[in-house]
Amino acid sequence: MLIITMVWLMKVFVFVTLVSLVFVITESAPESALITKLPGFEGTFPSKHYSGYVTIDKDHGKNLWYYFVESEKDPSKDPVVLWLNGGPGCSSMDGFVYEHGPFNFELPKKNNSLPLLHLNPYSWSKVSNIIYLDSPVGVGFSYSNNISDYITGDTKTAVDSHAFLLKWFQMFPEFQSNPFYISGESYAGVYVPTLASEVVKGNENGVKPALNFKGYLVGNGVADPKFDGNAFVPFAHGMGLISDELFENVTKACHGKFYELEGLECEEQYTKVSYDTDRLNIYNILEPCYHGTSLSAFDIRSLPSSLLELGKTERPLAIRKRMFGRAWPVRAPVRPGIVPSWSQLLADVSVPCIDDRVATAWLNDPAIRKAIHTKEEKEIGRWELCSGKLSFDHDAGSMIKFHRNLTLSGYRALIYRYLNKNI
Repeated sequence: MLIITMVWLMKVFVFVTLVSLVFVITESAPESALITKLPGFEGTFPSKHYSGYVTIDKDHGKNLWYYFVESEKDPSKDPVVLWLNGGPGCSSMDGFVYEHGPFNFELPKKNNSLPLLHLNPYSWSKVSNIIYLDSPVGVGFSYSNNISDYITGDTKTAVDSHAFLLKWFQMFPEFQSNPFYISGESYAGVYVPTLASEVVKGNENGVKPALNFKGYLVGNGVADPKFDGNAFVPFAHGMGLISDELFENVTKACHGKFYELEGLECEEQYTKVSYDTDRLNIYNILEPCYHGTSLSAFDIRSLPSSLLELGKTERPLAIRKRMFGRAWPVRAPVRPGIVPSWSQLLADVSVPCIDDRVATAWLNDPAIRKAIHTKEEKEIGRWELCSGKLSFDHDAGSMIKFHRNLTLSGYRALIYRYLNKNI
């Protein structure tokens, strides 16, 4: 009798264990993060949208905010892609609103109205599950209850983003087996390979859940201080922005090295290069700066009148505006140490073609913030395209060694450059 009872108990134990395993495996995304409606959009989402916070440090109250769009094709098999904008300090909702998100945004015809949203036929979510992450903490809607967390850098950002990914995939376990890629642009040329290296290290050390990491993408990214710093003058000459004479003079005076200007003559010639290019939109020199017929909303002091006339348009934002987060640096390489924030840079530099009205209006509307599960403005402040809260240290050095190690380990990499950033 005792043996029969023990056999029966064992069967019950095995059954309960199997049921528990099935429950864990089939557990899906948190319903509390599901977005059911977005003011400004009429219609049905072509796939599921989720957003919310992931706490990566309970003691400090350190929270990273994300917006997740499931693939419109086959979410169970399509890759999961993490998207990061640059800065450092710029929100990845820049990419969501102005680049490859699920919607095209149209300025409202009436003041104080929300932008109108239309489905974007070229959204990356057509073929991938994409996570837009506000990183590091202090950027976009991400925040900490301890302001010391706003003192950060390359290495700390990679560690924090990895912590986010581990918790995110625990929250969305149905995507753990999908191929996973990390992508970004501009200063994300640092974020992406450093985070990729952190993910690989975690997998090798047996950190759970193991991420099915396959590779990464970097567009117009920071790579190496010397290579990046020496590239601007030859590029400006090649695009016809400076004369042959000036190019020859500055190359001779600086011995072809523009990363560190040595000597008075070198500095004088380089200043002439800066003068000849400071009235151009160097982020998209092949097009005029598009703007509304009312110029009062734009900082246009540095634009030639001919470009102002060419750029007048009443068309909605199918014509995308160049945003801070997509382009770094402003005529200067990123150097080791503290990287100036955009608010610090703009005290001395007038960047043309600035128009973040759509994103700012939409993401600061109380109804939108409620719909996408963010903290209220009174708690964490207004959403800004690029944050001035951070003290950010470029402490990872050249990215060349990261790219080399990752590619030699068999991970796929796409390093691309695109002239027209309005995609």
